[in-house]
Amino acid sequence: MTTICANSAVPSSSDAIVDATNQTRLVAALARSAAIGPGAGATRIELLETHISYVLLTGTFAYKIKKAVDFGFLDFTTLSARRFFCHEELRLNRRLAPSLYLDVVSITGSLDAPVIGGSGPVLEYAVKMREFPQDALASRLIERGELMPAEIDALALKVAGFHGAIDVAAPDGAFGAPDEILRFAQQNFQQIVPLLNTRPERDEIDDLRSWIQCEHTARQGAFLRRRAEGFVRECHGDLHLNNIARIDGELVIFDCIEFNSAMRWIDVMSEVAFTVMDLQDRGRADLAHRFLNTYVERTGDYAGLAVLPFYLAYRALVRAKIARLRAAQLGAGTASGAARIEYRGYITLARGYAQPSRPALIITHGLSGCGKTTISQGLLEAVGAIRIRSDVERKRMHGLAALEHHDTAVASGLYAPEATVATYDRLGALARDILGAGRSAIVDATFLRRSQREPFRALAAQLGIPFVIVAFEASEATLRERIVRRKADGGDASDADLAVLAHQIAAREPLSPDEQAFAIVYDAEAPLEAARESGAWAQLANRLVGWP
Repeated sequence: MTTICANSAVPSSSDAIVDATNQTRLVAALARSAAIGPGAGATRIELLETHISYVLLTGTFAYKIKKAVDFGFLDFTTLSARRFFCHEELRLNRRLAPSLYLDVVSITGSLDAPVIGGSGPVLEYAVKMREFPQDALASRLIERGELMPAEIDALALKVAGFHGAIDVAAPDGAFGAPDEILRFAQQNFQQIVPLLNTRPERDEIDDLRSWIQCEHTARQGAFLRRRAEGFVRECHGDLHLNNIARIDGELVIFDCIEFNSAMRWIDVMSEVAFTVMDLQDRGRADLAHRFLNTYVERTGDYAGLAVLPFYLAYRALVRAKIARLRAAQLGAGTASGAARIEYRGYITLARGYAQPSRPALIITHGLSGCGKTTISQGLLEAVGAIRIRSDVERKRMHGLAALEHHDTAVASGLYAPEATVATYDRLGALARDILGAGRSAIVDATFLRRSQREPFRALAAQLGIPFVIVAFEASEATLRERIVRRKADGGDASDADLAVLAHQIAAREPLSPDEQAFAIVYDAEAPLEAARESGAWAQLANRLVGWP
């Protein structure tokens, strides 16, 4: 299909006929129709409405019409613009949802008797999509408690793969430039402030505006580095749970930003921030932390955490702006009140992101098979830490994928003494990055030698933050059984086998008395479901003063 340019010739009469008022009349007529034209697939018609779109659900297909509105960040006031952006929506969304986006169709007939796909002068354009049940939206799934952790992992990996494949912005272009980032952040305030009614609301927005400005100044170097290093890409741009649906058994991402290229060509961490923020807003901080950890573990983009607080606040303010715009469109009434409550929730979230944090450093200690990765997964979801895994980072350093397994002799190759020293040095550097970004770090490694543990204790002391060693204890029989089972499954990054376990047992150095003062012992023989209720978890919560 040929993409039609925004300045393609369109009869001026068409632009004049379908202004915002007449468009409302046209859509109302479509929603009343028993059948909305040949091939429309109408068994029943349901109208959904957002601040920028009308969506007609017919039972088989969905038809999305762009509202004739101008919000500054988008301008759909002419038919030619709406036609162009319909084609852009089709092109861009086929990157992630090719089976969902079918065509761009014309709407003909008259304002009171319109036809989709008919002949004659064109009144409007719509994107034709395959319809899916609205209950399949991820936002609905999470309300019902049906969005599973495994789906969050798959979603994070899908986003990571998408980011790895899309086009990269020019390092000296406008996209991703610090001034451009600030311009969009300030636009939120410019559009929110005229809609506010009280002095406290305006003072609150002024405080957030000041924080955004200060944080932007502090991160300007990071913004420049990330653009230069290729982290500004042609992303989805609107990656929240209402734009994700479970279709044919998997989560599908749809409805990207087509109407403003600068809002699509963004830092990948800005994209990730939207999903993280939305999961937190919906009361599932555990899934937000899981999504973020899975993404950064796959991509290795731990440096992006430095700009994450800015983007989290920015994304919350974007949604606050949309809620307030929607409230203004709805006028007085219950629906408007709900939109204002939604606005309040996003502002509260943004204020939380603007608060200083006190990070902590946690390291694990234990032999292979003792459950460090499994237990630290639950821990990071509970407290919002970022985990670094030695099994993953060791392979990344050698250009290997996490699940790419190599049979190697003990203490040779990837596991030679010098390679192990380099791996722990790398873990230390990543931990410093994470802590510098205001996030707590969990370093998942065996840490069998004091010389491996000591630099991390020194780092925590240097930064003046809490330091904890979570020591795992299990019988040799349990460890052997778990390692054999894990090797057979093949679904974990660890290469450890029974020979490695024997070598670890012979070489390990127990925690010294001074280290034991920082240690919390976890019984790795205990059932997994008992981890959260264990005394070790309570001790950890009490130990880490100032934990977010």
